[in-house]
Amino acid sequence: MTHTRRLHLKTIPLILVSIILGPLGNVFLGKAMKGVGSLRSVRILDLAPIASGVLTSGYIWLGIACLLGFFLAHMLLLTWADYSYVQPATSLSYLTIAILSYFILGEAISPLRWLGVSVICLGVFLVGQTSPSGVLERA
Repeated sequence: MTHTRRLHLKTIPLILVSIILGPLGNVFLGKAMKGVGSLRSVRILDLAPIASGVLTSGYIWLGIACLLGFFLAHMLLLTWADYSYVQPATSLSYLTIAILSYFILGEAISPLRWLGVSVICLGVFLVGQTSPSGVLERA
């Protein structure tokens, strides 16, 4: 098995973990903060109910756990593959964000936004055709 093939077998599952956990964590945080409500003034006493709502929200803790998992996966990816490969590949998270925002947060996604996400995914496909290590295979 070639070095590039082994690298793909290690990086692709972690890229999938990254493109799911990162957006999921952010969507959970967004859902929690919408549930907590907005800050109406900058007085310290007005922060107490917001802080209490944040610290007792299950969605906040789920979001933090997902983002920690994303962070660990991303660090591992960067030990195995070039950043110029990892960052574009994990940009598939834009598709995940749009889907999760639609289903979990109930956001309307415009056709223009879907077109933009499609262009990003096409770029990710093109980058995915290159070697993750940036090293050319020897014949």
